[in-house]
Amino acid sequence: MSTFQRARSEEQREIRRQAILDTAAAMLDEMSVSAVSLNELSRRVGLAKSNVLRYFESREAVLLELLDQRWKQWTDELPALLADGVDAGAPVAERGEQFAAAVTASLAERRMLCDLLSAQAGVLEHNVSPEVAACYKRAAIANVVAFAALAAIHLPELGGRAHQLAASVIMAAGAVWTHARPSEAMLAAYAADPGLAALRMDFAPALRELLATLTAGTLARTRP
Repeated sequence: MSTFQRARSEEQREIRRQAILDTAAAMLDEMSVSAVSLNELSRRVGLAKSNVLRYFESREAVLLELLDQRWKQWTDELPALLADGVDAGAPVAERGEQFAAAVTASLAERRMLCDLLSAQAGVLEHNVSPEVAACYKRAAIANVVAFAALAAIHLPELGGRAHQLAASVIMAAGAVWTHARPSEAMLAAYAADPGLAALRMDFAPALRELLATLTAGTLARTRP
């Protein structure tokens, strides 16, 4: 039986919203985004599904807010990682490589963030209201702007293209993550015919190479 009692203050509502988000995060430590269901989330939180829906309109709304939280945490930790990984006195080409390597290393340690980013456009932005979609998109734009500002610190040569690079990095991370995690059927196909694995990706090396290429290309396009 549910022990749900309606929150009587905004503070209580926020505590319960965070409890739902924390439970979703715990589930993502065990399973992929696609395996997270509203029924199981409700069971683990200890509320009826209808009560969870008092706080979030859908499973996707929960996961979009969780994505925003994890994205902000990553951005908050990036300044120190980039300061350690990028030599301010190095030539721009070398700094570009270092930037790509540092960003890749940070993302490789954040499986949940990468899993959520990979599902962002194709899954999570569906089954939500226009209001939730707009709220999330505003948050995503702010996150890209914050990341672009960090990129511009270490690569001032980017000029006005820092935002373009930041957005491309986020899209690339989600895409590579998806391709680096093949299905059971695809793994079986690779085992039966190793020649099929020619395009199989290992996340960190593939992402580092792609980000280095994106960074070098963006830098090249900013030069007179």
